[in-house]
Amino acid sequence: MSRRADEHKAIIGWREWVQLPDLGVAEMKVKVDTGADSSSLHAFNLERFERDGTEYVRFEVHPKQRSRKPSIQCEAPLAMEKKVKNPGGRSELRPVIRTRVLVAGVELNALVNLTSRDEMGFRMLLGRRAVRSKFVIDPGRSYLGPRPGREPENV
Repeated sequence: MSRRADEHKAIIGWREWVQLPDLGVAEMKVKVDTGADSSSLHAFNLERFERDGTEYVRFEVHPKQRSRKPSIQCEAPLAMEKKVKNPGGRSELRPVIRTRVLVAGVELNALVNLTSRDEMGFRMLLGRRAVRSKFVIDPGRSYLGPRPGREPENV
């Protein structure tokens, strides 16, 4: 990709604030991980159900790092199931949803797999499929996009 094409892309760091409007998540810290192909969201109490002939998944999310409060109830159509290697190298079959992700003022339509990330530092991992061709990632910086719901600070 040419340097000129990159000039029109937003720059984000390895950590950013996001919103998940389809899931009712007003703000969440994510790790931007270009080494991970797919995006993952910490989800628990997963329950599959059918509505009008479409398979859905109902789950809960803890949007704050190292906190069990608040707990947000979510529902989304099941897009697919996908085998994903966990951090230990084992393959797991995970439910995958499609949802909007707002990062640094840019709306992404991302496929996100649902799994327990209790032991991970971040409740969500934003993988390279979600961010490619949308951003330039600066791995030495963090939180370059504004925090949702806050006025940008004058620097």
